[in-house]
Amino acid sequence: MRISVIGAGYVGLVSATCLAEMGNRVRCVERDAARVAQLSAGRLPIHEPGLEPLLRTQLGSGQLSFGCELAEAVADAEVIFIAVGTPAGEDGSADLGHVLQVARELGQSLAHNCLVVVKSTVPVGTCERVQESIRQQLSERGMALKVRVASNPEFLKEGSAVEDFMRPDRVIIGAADQASINLLRRLYAPFMRNHERILCMSLRAAEFSKYAANAFLAARISLINEMASLCARLDVDIEEVRRGIGSDRRIGTHFIYAGCGYGGSCFPKDVRALIRCAELEGMEPGILRAVEARNALQKTLLFQALREHFGGQLKGRLVAIWGLAFKPGTDDLREAPSLVLLEALLAAGARIQAHDPVANAAVAARYPQAIGEGRLRLCESPYETSEGADALVLVTEWKQFRQPDFARVRALMRTPALFDGRNIYDPQQLFELGFVYRAIGRPSLGVAAADAA
Repeated sequence: MRISVIGAGYVGLVSATCLAEMGNRVRCVERDAARVAQLSAGRLPIHEPGLEPLLRTQLGSGQLSFGCELAEAVADAEVIFIAVGTPAGEDGSADLGHVLQVARELGQSLAHNCLVVVKSTVPVGTCERVQESIRQQLSERGMALKVRVASNPEFLKEGSAVEDFMRPDRVIIGAADQASINLLRRLYAPFMRNHERILCMSLRAAEFSKYAANAFLAARISLINEMASLCARLDVDIEEVRRGIGSDRRIGTHFIYAGCGYGGSCFPKDVRALIRCAELEGMEPGILRAVEARNALQKTLLFQALREHFGGQLKGRLVAIWGLAFKPGTDDLREAPSLVLLEALLAAGARIQAHDPVANAAVAARYPQAIGEGRLRLCESPYETSEGADALVLVTEWKQFRQPDFARVRALMRTPALFDGRNIYDPQQLFELGFVYRAIGRPSLGVAAADAA
């Protein structure tokens, strides 16, 4: 098929590349000329495993191209995907400015019948607004075209987005007519070779499904984190509890790992958008508010533990941090728990050494003053990060942090205190190696000895 994808951000770029991989001719539109030049040269502006070689292959085959002109890109497209950003407004609601601007430009540019598909995460009723905007612009031009609008929300996880697109759990199609459903079924057929995973529903149900999915997942994380806080008070290990409840098929094992909070571009933004949506409908979203409040509190726990460990005196202390991105597999810092910890430590006068396999550059761009003043140092390896540290904090559970040489780490540190923000280490092993160990919702080990010293 002839496909146009408007927006070369995270969703648009992955979608365009994967659709081209299946033999479609895809043109991707992006306003940022520098970004277009970078992508046209086969270089990614984001870190996403497996995407860059796929991008270069499709550029080389001619199946994928990038440009800045919307009218040129959509001139003969059968399907046009809108994949532009919907950032959170000041009140938490989704800002639809980019989506509606694209709709206006499509109405001013289209000269043939086609299907417009909204892939951006948008509030209920947005597809109807897009349809009306396109129709209004076409009417003003005297064009009697049949331009249909459908919803096809994305369910991509950063760090595994290519796999998610190529082998999706489900593909949701929201449409008001059978022709749109049939066309999208044909487009996604190559991704359904093993078994059918296409779900068809109304436009509004499809739009809401994305928000509802993220809210449910965020709620699971916040609930297990609240259970972890109670476990800490009752001298119970949340990891034992997690295994106990995860064996219940009604609960399952996914998204019940206690930690220092969720981040990223989706969960925080989408929970806030749902809260605002409920407010506008005159409903009190008590559970959603609790999910958001629990997550905000969770991001402060590592700093609180450090402050308690050092008797409130963090000034001049050297804290090592492993992991800065909001999750493994990405360089994305949006809403990352590491940022809350960094800000609190800097405000308390601590010095920081930190390492992330791919997010160091993003942190350097965010904290140039702290780096220039020597209060924040970004290191090239986990071991370099540990040198001379009074405490080591794991924030992001990259694979290279899972089985380090702890004897070496202990020898490098000034005082061997480890704060595990993702509960990935064996407390007894670390205790036997001489570490003071603290985690989320797990009994602390070595603390009494440290206090006595």
